Amino acid sequence: MSAPCTQPVGRFAPTPSGRLHLGNLLCALLSYLSARSAGGRFLLRIEDVDVPRCPKRLSDQCIADLEYLGFSWDEPPLFQSERTAIYQRYFDRLDDLGLIYPCFCTRAQLHAAQAPNLGDREPVYAGTCAALTPEEIAEHAKTRRPAMRMRMPDETVSFTDRHYGPFSENLARETGDFIIRRSDGLFGYQMAAVVDDALSGVTEVVRGRDILASTPRQIHLLRTLGFSVPQYAHIPLLMDSEGRRLAKRDKDLSLDELSKRYTPQQLLGMLAYTCGVLNEWRSVTLEELTRVFDWKNVKTQDMRLPAELTKRE
Repeated sequence: MSAPCTQPVGRFAPTPSGRLHLGNLLCALLSYLSARSAGGRFLLRIEDVDVPRCPKRLSDQCIADLEYLGFSWDEPPLFQSERTAIYQRYFDRLDDLGLIYPCFCTRAQLHAAQAPNLGDREPVYAGTCAALTPEEIAEHAKTRRPAMRMRMPDETVSFTDRHYGPFSENLARETGDFIIRRSDGLFGYQMAAVVDDALSGVTEVVRGRDILASTPRQIHLLRTLGFSVPQYAHIPLLMDSEGRRLAKRDKDLSLDELSKRYTPQQLLGMLAYTCGVLNEWRSVTLEELTRVFDWKNVKTQDMRLPAELTKRE
C-alpha cells in the first residue's frame, strides 16, 4: 500500500482499442487540470490488459496524441499488460477470503437470466453459479473454462462524488457478483483498475459519468484489500453536435482528422469551452488552463461539441 501523500495524485487511464476521440481527451484534460491546479502529480496508465484488442501500435499512438496536445506525466506510463502477476497476487488474497467463485454461464444464459437493470446501470447477475457444489464445478469444468466472480454482501456503499454529490448503491441488489477474472484468463477492468489506482498512490479519479455506477463496487474492493479510497469526480459525457455519444469509430472526430484543421491550442480551447472551464472558444495552453481551472465551472449536463467543429471544408 502506498504511503500517505500530501499532494493530490491524479491519473488518466485510456484503453487503447482505437484512436482517442474528443471525449477521451476531455477526460484527460479535466484529470490533468484537477491535479495540476492543486499542485499535484499526474500519472498515465495504459489499460491494455485485453492485449488482443489493444495492440502496442495503438498504445504508442495514444501516448503520441497526448504529447501532441502538451500533456506530461510525472512517472513513466504504466502498462496493465505487464502487471498480470500483480493482479494475480490480489486475486489470490480474495480467494483466500472465500470471496471468489467460478461462473460457467454463457453469454446467452446471462442475457436470459439477468435481473432487470435500474436506469442506465448494468444488469445484475442472478447468482446462477454462486452455490455450485465441488462436484458440479468439476463437471462444468470438463467442457467450459469459468470466469471468476466476487461475492457481494447485502450492504450499501455510499460516497460523495466531487461533481455529482451523494451516490449510494446496494452491492447485492444493484451491483451483483461481478467478474474479477474472465474465462480467457484476463483480469477484469474492476480488479485491474482498483489495484493499479491503489498501488500508484492515486488520490483522485476523474472519469466519465457512465462509470459512476461502478464506483461502489470498486470502493468495496479497495476496502476489502485494505487500500485507501480515492476521491471520485465523474464528468458529463461529450456528444457530437447532433447529440450522439462519441465513440472511437467516429473517425471524423479523432485527433488524426482534427489536427489537420486545428492547432493543439485550439483543440484544448474548444474542449475547455465546451465543458465550461472557459467562457469562449480560443487558443489556450495547458499551463494557462491550469491557472484558471475551477471545478465549479465544469458543467454537470452532457455536452455537445460546437457545430462548426464537424463542418467539412
